[in-house]
Amino acid sequence: MAATFGGRVLRAFLIGLVAVLAGLALYSWLALRFEYSNGERAGVLQKFSRKGWICKTYEGELALYVVAGVQPEIWNFTVRDPQLADTLAAAVGERAQLHYVEHRGLPSSCFGETGYFVDRITAISAAPLSVQPAAR
Repeated sequence: MAATFGGRVLRAFLIGLVAVLAGLALYSWLALRFEYSNGERAGVLQKFSRKGWICKTYEGELALYVVAGVQPEIWNFTVRDPQLADTLAAAVGERAQLHYVEHRGLPSSCFGETGYFVDRITAISAAPLSVQPAAR
């Protein structure tokens, strides 16, 4: 018995939907698997919180001081590891060096509000923010 026109349309729609979802899943996996860049940033850990309506992510701000007395540049980042998030929450207000991996083109903010994902923290001793030249 031949399938009805409505049955064929429904089947084609479902196959198309599955193909689109599979493509989106593959793209997301590739975007998270391959890194665009990685590096280190150092500054004062200024803010750290858990945010999101549905997808809760850990987001933070690092104040990057170029020269003491000048307004710092603020660098926003995301953390995916809950244990690292606890460590960062305890270090708010402290100087720290953060290692990050950048992923570009993520399809949703459910992965984080930024493309910078911190995966390691190193505490920095209480050194001055800038070195002043010696007085003569």
